[in-house]
Formats: sequence, structure tokens, C-alpha cells
Amino acid sequence: MPMHLKAAATGLLVAFAGSAFAQDVVIVPEQETVIREYVVKHPVNPVVVDQGVDISVGTALPEAIELYPIDEPQIQYRYVVVDGRTVLVDPGTRRIVRIME
Repeated sequence: MPMHLKAAATGLLVAFAGSAFAQDVVIVPEQETVIREYVVKHPVNPVVVDQGVDISVGTALPEAIELYPIDEPQIQYRYVVVDGRTVLVDPGTRRIVRIME
């Protein structure tokens, strides 16, 4: 396979892997309700992120950003508040899995 086709194929695989990651996270409506209620009852200070950090699903947050636990047994994610939005994060990878408006 020519080099430029290999590079294109690699790029497609990376893009697919990122989109597959975003689609793997399923939060059912009941869980979303629990999360919203928890965040309202347990407010945290919003974080300010550097302009170079893209707040979107799949982005890994820097270690400097504190992640807050959701003390509910059926919720495995942590959260932060950025620009008035609740951002759910996988604590193992620090990747954003959901942004709740």
C-alpha cells in the first residue's frame, strides 16, 4: 500500500476510534436525572480551563483539574462544571464522556 494511503487509513482509524469511544457511553434518562439532582444538591466551584483545552466528548482533561465524585452507586463517572455545563468524566482516563447542558 502506498505511504499516503497508509497515512489516510491510519487517520481514519484514529477518527473512528474517537467516535466509537463517544458512542460507547450510554447514560439512561434515570441516571441523567440522578446526576442532575446530585449536581444541584452538591454544587462545586466551576473550573476555568486554558484556551488550548477543548471541552468536548473524548477530550482528556489535565491532571490539574479536580474531578468531583458522584456519590451514587449506579454512577461511575466524576464531574466538573465548565461554563455552566456539567461535564462527566471517566476517572480512569480523565476523558470527557458527556456534556450536560
